[in-house]
Amino acid sequence: MSKGQVGRLAVASPDGESTRSTFDSLRQTLVEGAGKFGHFLRRPGDQVASALWYSLKRPLFGLAPYRFSLFGPNATAVRLSPTDPWPGNADEGAEILAGNFNFAGNTLRNPAPLWRPPGAPAGWIANLHSFSWLRDLRAVGGDAARRRARDLVGSWLAANDHYSAAAWQPVILGQRLTNWLGQYEFFAASADVAFRHRLLEGMVQQARHLSRVLPGGLAGCDLIMALQGLISVGACIPGCESWLERGLALLERELAKQILADGGHIERSPSRHLKVLRALIDIRALLHASGKPVPPSLATAIENMAPILRLLRHGDGGLSLFNGSNEDTGWQIDMILQRADGAARSLLNAPHSGFQRLQAGRSVVIVDAGRPPQPGYDRNAHAGTLGFELSAGRERLIVNCGAQANHPNWQWVQRSTAAHTTAVLGDTNSSQLGPQASLFKTPRNVACRREEVEGNTWLDMSHDGYRDAFGVIHHRRLFLSSTGDDLRGEDRFEGDGAHPVVLRFHLHPDVTASLAASGDNVLLRPAKGAGWQFRARGGTLSLEQSIYLGRAGEVRRCEQIVVTSDAPSSDGLTEDADGTASQDLLIKWAIKRMTSNKTG
Repeated sequence: MSKGQVGRLAVASPDGESTRSTFDSLRQTLVEGAGKFGHFLRRPGDQVASALWYSLKRPLFGLAPYRFSLFGPNATAVRLSPTDPWPGNADEGAEILAGNFNFAGNTLRNPAPLWRPPGAPAGWIANLHSFSWLRDLRAVGGDAARRRARDLVGSWLAANDHYSAAAWQPVILGQRLTNWLGQYEFFAASADVAFRHRLLEGMVQQARHLSRVLPGGLAGCDLIMALQGLISVGACIPGCESWLERGLALLERELAKQILADGGHIERSPSRHLKVLRALIDIRALLHASGKPVPPSLATAIENMAPILRLLRHGDGGLSLFNGSNEDTGWQIDMILQRADGAARSLLNAPHSGFQRLQAGRSVVIVDAGRPPQPGYDRNAHAGTLGFELSAGRERLIVNCGAQANHPNWQWVQRSTAAHTTAVLGDTNSSQLGPQASLFKTPRNVACRREEVEGNTWLDMSHDGYRDAFGVIHHRRLFLSSTGDDLRGEDRFEGDGAHPVVLRFHLHPDVTASLAASGDNVLLRPAKGAGWQFRARGGTLSLEQSIYLGRAGEVRRCEQIVVTSDAPSSDGLTEDADGTASQDLLIKWAIKRMTSNKTG
């Protein structure tokens, strides 16, 4: 800031308030920048080095000498066209035929220029350039859809034959190669020789770039998706076998890092876990089809990931909503599990992944009982420690709010602690939300102990995410009866009980809630089956509005039960090590199934 600017501010505000405001804003900017850099440096060392090296090289990618370096021996044919078993959405495909592109919650009609429309959200651009929507055109079927797919691929090749930051991001590039090869029989096999030659040339140039830059600053699921593209080209196009070897070597290294001892994925997101497992299954099928051996680490990862996927499913077959996840469709998850070919093993306790499943009768409770993902793997992480979801049969009752990927209106709200079925202390998140979907100051200690006696299950959990700000430890105890008709909880806040505490229980949109006139219970009515009754002691009950983001592209209104803390109760009276008495805040609650003649 120049001296003249400071002087004008002083004239405009003789008391210096405007100057202080400007300096406060500058200081905040510097603090946020330092926070981003600090979080970046907390990532694993290999990720930091990869990201820095990629950033240093990136300005060179747009230069003519680099562009010419991507040319090499021309591929003449596709040796293998992978079978893509995943169905598309015919309705979405029909929209594309009509010129409407609906990605990441945004619809652009006949965008111009198509590949770089001004003002298009980053998530929309990423979906467009990935070509995952080719599957939707295939679902429409017919010559019109095939020609449209061919025209769009040809248009992309003409407009993006050299590096651009949006179109040539490693993860997008890898997905595009996978999708082009996966849909090759649909749109390219019957095309003229000139088109096929241009397509093969474009794929080889992109794969050559991808091989040079990987890992390219990527981590977690994104790196697996990029590697799938490199492996696909190496297996399908003659003369590209070295990229297959490089891709498999990088994949083996990443599986050792990303797949935890219990089979969970390191990002702790059900949706990301699903994507990684699906990619690994496709890679295994590609290797089988090409006559290549399947690395033992790949087979083991698939075998171990399938039981965790089952743990994370509700009775309706969809996923639980933790760390940026959507429900997804149960039949697609069934397809993935069927293709995994593993024994139908089920897990209830995943201590390394940090998830617990309580199951009895027709009730399922899925709990986030682990530490948030570490830096470098937390791009989809939410501040929802000790949150849980409850379903009865195929009906979801208690949920988290879910997430809308790449939707700027919801990015911060959906990640907050208040968007999860857990406790909020002092209107503060249990993990500090950082930029670019990262987390700062996460709980350092998250504990969970499980007990099972005669079909009854207890979880004793705690986290210290509020210790630094308030000197408080959150303890949560859950109990599910052997019949599944009785879920009880205790939330205790060890430390200073003077801070306001709110428990939130978000309800699925299909659940109708009514607060009793006495104010001491809430009646819950799912769309089908018997009702449930919610009671609480140690706090005041109320019903508030909430938002459900659990289905991709949908924003639905719903309600939430809110329990606001009263003064510390005698139930929370404890004794410190020195013998002095202290009062912890204790809230008890229960959700019980009501007697009904209906089948839930």
